[in-house]
Formats: sequence, C-alpha cells, structure tokens
Amino acid sequence: MKVRRSLRALKAKDGAQVVKRGKRVYVLNRKNPRLQARQG
Repeated sequence: MKVRRSLRALKAKDGAQVVKRGKRVYVLNRKNPRLQARQG
C-alpha cells in the first residue's frame, strides 16, 4: 500500500472502494490490490 497525495486516479479504477478510518482515507481494491493507497 502506497501513501499518496491524491487518490483521485485510484478512486476511478474498477473495484475501488473509498474508506475513511479516523483521519486517514484509504482506497481499497480487491480486484487489483496493487492499486491500494492511503492518504493522511
């Protein structure tokens, strides 16, 4: 999982799911786990 400034490109991918946990925003992708990232 990478830490990125902008998650906009990852949110648009097929199978992406945006999750907020506390102050952090995660993009989780079960179809393609390489596209997972965290912000914050």
